[in-house]
Amino acid sequence: MSAAIDRKVFRDLSYGLYIVTSRDEGRLNGQIVNTVIQVTSDPPRVAVIINKKNLTHEYILKSKVFGVSVLEESAPMTFFGPFGFRSGRDMDKLAKVHFKKGITGCPLVMEHALSLLEAEVIEQVDLGTHTVFVGNVVNTEVLKPGRALTYRYYLEELKGKSPPNAPTYQKQR
Repeated sequence: MSAAIDRKVFRDLSYGLYIVTSRDEGRLNGQIVNTVIQVTSDPPRVAVIINKKNLTHEYILKSKVFGVSVLEESAPMTFFGPFGFRSGRDMDKLAKVHFKKGITGCPLVMEHALSLLEAEVIEQVDLGTHTVFVGNVVNTEVLKPGRALTYRYYLEELKGKSPPNAPTYQKQR
């Protein structure tokens, strides 16, 4: 069975925007994602979905750890550029942002973040272009109160765009 797929429907799903980070020995990287979900409460586990072309994917595969920064709604557009539209292979994405290393060694971006978490990968699922990494949460920190940035707010209010490696990317016509 095959029906016409209107990709606009995926914009109606509820998403947040997060920075997911990882490490490979002494190297650090991070990227913007819209897919971080809590999958169990006891024990606390989360899943992230990362494009296989991204350097962060490579680092999570090697280190088996990742960090997540939950972004605040008031983050400026200039903040997203390096994390969403540039590759860590070409630049140090963390050079100009405030971060700290967590207990897993992952960088945790504190700028424009409401809260942080770190996880150790216990499972991964190959989705072809992407991998789902499921992790046991090993550390959390609430930085401040505020409104979490949603993908809808990013698109509609901030007039943001999706990079080509994002699952929600749509070619401009």
